[in-house]
Amino acid sequence: MLAPQSRFHESHGLRLHYADWGNERAPPLILVHGGRDHCRSWDHIARSLQPHFHVLAPDLRGHGDSDWTRGGSYALTEYVYDLSRLVRNVAAPQVTLIGHSMGGMVSLIFSGSFPEQVSKLVVLDGVTMLPDTPKPPAHERIGKWVGQLDKLHDRTPRRYATLEDAAAQMMLHNKRLSRDLALHLATHGARQNEDGTYSWKFDPYQRAAAPHRLWPDDHIELWSRITCPTLLLNAGESFLAGARAAGLERYFPQARIETIAGAGHWLQHDKPQQVLGEIRRFLGLDGDGAG
Repeated sequence: MLAPQSRFHESHGLRLHYADWGNERAPPLILVHGGRDHCRSWDHIARSLQPHFHVLAPDLRGHGDSDWTRGGSYALTEYVYDLSRLVRNVAAPQVTLIGHSMGGMVSLIFSGSFPEQVSKLVVLDGVTMLPDTPKPPAHERIGKWVGQLDKLHDRTPRRYATLEDAAAQMMLHNKRLSRDLALHLATHGARQNEDGTYSWKFDPYQRAAAPHRLWPDDHIELWSRITCPTLLLNAGESFLAGARAAGLERYFPQARIETIAGAGHWLQHDKPQQVLGEIRRFLGLDGDGAG
């Protein structure tokens, strides 16, 4: 399949979009993108895995072609609820989850909360809260959150004259992005305004960190409940400092850590063949990354 079908489901009163790559009789596999991203960021991986799985790639709430929340609330647990609704729609006893960055955290939380529903889990540079992360006092967390919301309230969405300009902005943030891939991501990640300019589809309020978030002890407890084989795939040159995550596998019943050298946080874009090869081997497919 060259392109997926656009489908929608309902969660929390929101109309949420997902890309359905077909192959309905195969085991379901769900690709969960990160913050300020969208479902079509997964196209290369989705095409390769589609012959073996029923691949679905949701646009998380506030992203892509999914509804924004009322009130701008985007806690990780709300994304987890939306994922639970999509899994329920699939109506399969188990799913395979692959998540990047924030989507990796969502996948980890879901897998620890509902371990019986996940057969295998892959997390791409997605352990964004390590066990030694300090927990600031409540008043500091709330003060920071209020300040972030105030700044976002006064923020005017950036406009780009063309999709090429939007793609160029993405390339400034990730020097490894090819022009073709940046244009693909911008084409699916931006919408046209009434004046003909383009702005990003994601809700700017997604940037605010909820003060009632989960903290390290919560995550460690959830990780200990994940019963399926787990691959933590880190980027060698990520701002998350993947090297600091060495030893994380001891918190999981069945996990191993691999590192993709020479890749930044967007490792699936920076080193697509290496990432795909690791995923295919982990899933028991051929390791050549073809597809």
